[in-house]
Amino acid sequence: MRVMAGVGIVAAILGVGAACRGVENAEGTVQREAVLAPHAMLHPMVQTAPPVVQEAYRFAIANPEVLQYIPCYCGCGRMGHTSIRSCYVKQDHPDGSLTFDDHALGCGICVDIARDAMRMMREGKGLRQIQAAVRDDYGRYGRPTTIVPLSWQLGG
Repeated sequence: MRVMAGVGIVAAILGVGAACRGVENAEGTVQREAVLAPHAMLHPMVQTAPPVVQEAYRFAIANPEVLQYIPCYCGCGRMGHTSIRSCYVKQDHPDGSLTFDDHALGCGICVDIARDAMRMMREGKGLRQIQAAVRDDYGRYGRPTTIVPLSWQLGG
């Protein structure tokens, strides 16, 4: 596994806790706008990846409070990954910079899980619903990564 170092002040650029903004539609359902990190925050190797992969990395950078609670099912737990976010970001540094993991550059399951989580957030699904959907859709591919127990639910 190769790790890519990246520099960026994530909290200053994105704003703490601003990863998701709720908007009520005509049916009274709250839809969330999933925020993406700026393209410039991507490691140069990620910037040359297909657009869907870049979008997944941008989502993983901007939404750690969601993706750290979503397991991955591609088998990356053997590599020390603990959630779908660790397929993208190996470490968050105290200064706000990141060390990227290049695993998701070549793993369609990781990209699909992140994109599905982003779609479900936009649909107003809570974190427990997203976890359950990911488990149901991807559980057949392998064992889940071990994640921190969920003590709260996105959106109430």
